[in-house]
This record gives sequence, structure tokens and C-alpha cells, in this order.
Amino acid sequence: MSKSAVRSKNDAKSKSKKGKSKDKKRKQQPKHRFTAANADKFLLYQLSVNSADIDVDFLEKVYEEHNPGKTPLHLREDFCGTHAMCAEWVKRDAARTAEGYDLDPEPVEWGKQHNLSPLGDEAASRVALYLEDARNDGRKTPDIRVAQNFSYWLFMKRAELLDYFRKVYASLDEGGLFVCDLYGGTESTEDMEEERKIDGGFTYVWDQDEYLPGTAQFTCHIHFRFRDGSELEKAFTYVWRKWGMAELKDLLAEAGFPVVKSYFEGEDEDDPEEGDGNFEYDEEGENCESWIAYLVCRK
Repeated sequence: MSKSAVRSKNDAKSKSKKGKSKDKKRKQQPKHRFTAANADKFLLYQLSVNSADIDVDFLEKVYEEHNPGKTPLHLREDFCGTHAMCAEWVKRDAARTAEGYDLDPEPVEWGKQHNLSPLGDEAASRVALYLEDARNDGRKTPDIRVAQNFSYWLFMKRAELLDYFRKVYASLDEGGLFVCDLYGGTESTEDMEEERKIDGGFTYVWDQDEYLPGTAQFTCHIHFRFRDGSELEKAFTYVWRKWGMAELKDLLAEAGFPVVKSYFEGEDEDDPEEGDGNFEYDEEGENCESWIAYLVCRK
């Protein structure tokens, strides 16, 4: 993974309230006999982290909240990687279109084969992909624009991130939404590894390698470990600035958004140490070990 602030990422750690991972956001997957020798890191990532179906459910929900009676048709996915969200968006409605922006051709090509091709030619034709900087102007005015999996944390300087947010604001249709996610909590900057067994028959490892408090530079890795004892080490590496929610809200307001709302995940009724996969409006949140949230910004 490039350290450049304009190169998009394909993945990131998905954490939920009180340090638990978002297992409830992913469907059961078939068993596979993966090893480090035969594993496809993008497939492993999608089995471990991606939740495009739940993300699109959330987009539909909040758009209706902010624009009652209006139907969103065009989605722009910045830092789109394998553009799973674009694919999920267009397959739900034949009137929908999507654009994806990413500078890395490898995940984009993988996504064409594995996420778009299964939809069929008609649906795939409604997704336009561009190997371009996410700050570039789009070809069509989006109803919703997203930067998921903490991708915008690649902007390390305040001026860079503010410039991006201003460009996002200018690009949206009136009443349009910008939605991004983030995570935090008391464990979120600790040097640590967290393992999670995946239904596909391997172990996902989130490695928070180094956090520098003076700059908020944050280096993280994803490893995959397999039942035969082999390991795909540093399958993905991220060098980010870890942005806090309050400072992001201030930056988004400064960029022009009159409405910036935070949506935190709720607790599982059967186990309060786990998140329930449902995100509701909450301006304050809870300072637990680990939380994940969305910021929803309306033009």
C-alpha cells in the first residue's frame, strides 16, 4: 500500500462497540481450504471485512431520513478498491448508477471480475470506474458520496483533508449526503493484535503496529493465518493519520456542510459487550474500548 494520500485503499479493520468485530454484518460464507500459497488477498479481505449490503442498507435509511420521499439514484464511491459498494448499489435497482474512484489498478481489476461480472452486462454497465484521485471532479452529480473503511485517513494534513471535504461538498446534489465511517475507543491507539476466525476457514489478524501521539500517525497491518500453519503476513498495510470524531465534525462544518450527524452502533441485547450491527443517531456516543460509527453529512 502506498503512503501517498491520494492512493486509495481496499480494506481496513472493521470494529464495533466494546472491541468486538462486526461479525453480524457479514453473511455466512462457504468453507474453503485456504493456505498462504493459494489464497487471494482480496477475496480474504471481502470475506473478513466488507459489508457492502449492510452499508447500502444504511445509506438508504439515512437518505430517506434526510430527504423524505426522494429517491437516490447515483452513488459515488471514493477510494473504491474492489468497489463492492458500487456493485451492491446498482444490483438493487435498475435505475441506479454508480462511479468509483481509485488510483490502484489491482483491486479495481479484481473487482471488475469478482464483483461486477457476476451482476451481468446490464447492471455492470451502470458502474463507471476511474483510476483517478478521489479529489477529481466526477462525471455525474451524486445523490450520495461515500468514503468507507477509514480511507480518507490517508490525508495526513488538516489542509489536505479540508480540501477533500470541500470538494465533496461542492460535488453533491442539493440535499445530497456524504457518508464516511471511523472508529475509536480506548483501545484504538494501542499497539495490539486482534485475531478473528472467519467462516471461510482462516484467521483474520488486525495489527495496530504503531501510533505516534505527536502527529497521530498510525501504522496498521492485516495478516491472514491458515489452518495448515502458514501465514500471509502484511497482506495490507496502512499508514494513516487517526482522526477523531470531534475534529472531523468541525472540519466537515468548515467545508460547508450545515448538517453533520454521528451514528453509533447499538448493543446486542443478549451480550452488551457486542455491537448489534444497527447504527442510530447519537451526538455523544460512549467511550468504550472500541466503537465504530458513521458520519452523515447533508448539503
